[in-house]
Amino acid sequence: MNPALAHLLERSDIRRGGAFAVAPAPTLASGFPRLDAELPGGGWPRGALTELLAEHEGIGELGLLLPALAELTRSGQAVVLIAPPYCAHAPAWATAGIRLDCLHLVFPRRPRDALWAGVEALRCGGVAASLLWLDVLFRGYLPANSLRRLQVAAGEGGGAAFCFRPLQLAAAASPAPLRLQLQPTDRQLRVQLLKRRGPPARQAILLDVGRPVDFPRSISHVVAGAALPDAAGIRRRRRVAA
Repeated sequence: MNPALAHLLERSDIRRGGAFAVAPAPTLASGFPRLDAELPGGGWPRGALTELLAEHEGIGELGLLLPALAELTRSGQAVVLIAPPYCAHAPAWATAGIRLDCLHLVFPRRPRDALWAGVEALRCGGVAASLLWLDVLFRGYLPANSLRRLQVAAGEGGGAAFCFRPLQLAAAASPAPLRLQLQPTDRQLRVQLLKRRGPPARQAILLDVGRPVDFPRSISHVVAGAALPDAAGIRRRRRVAA
């Protein structure tokens, strides 16, 4: 190879077409080695929006995130759920390793409130991960400009951001740098990487996400209130616990 070209390819802002892009921010291990091997940086991106496009609710989509969320809450970091489709079953989340005192639920009534809560949670440096279900509240699909606001907010806050969306949007354009299509198959979850920073994924991944932990329709357990955590409050709780 020409020495000048080889020197140029060593620059951090240039990559080969068949290689992963340099991760723009630290990553969070998913808990699934096969999936981490396909994710740029080796895990879920922090400071960027990840779209999870599921065929329907309750196929194990939350099981895909539980190992990472459990790791975050074990260290006292906050996880926020914005507009989940049902109330969370606290015992099931606790069994999955989630510290309930680190889990916060927000149930907005209006679309603009949901978007505001999502943006504020993503911008908050005290929130380690945000999970958002916003399309239903918009009586259709989240507008493209709203998605861009969420992506920008995720970059400001630096936490992991997961947006659950209908599978029908798989072919739609999105500012999210990572998009995954999720479908059930037997007792596993089929994960197809639709978009990532790097070369296209050649084949889907089959993952054993265990028993789904989702939102049963007849559950009355609410894990926490709607107040978003702040970094100072989290630090205070850590000192008291110590």
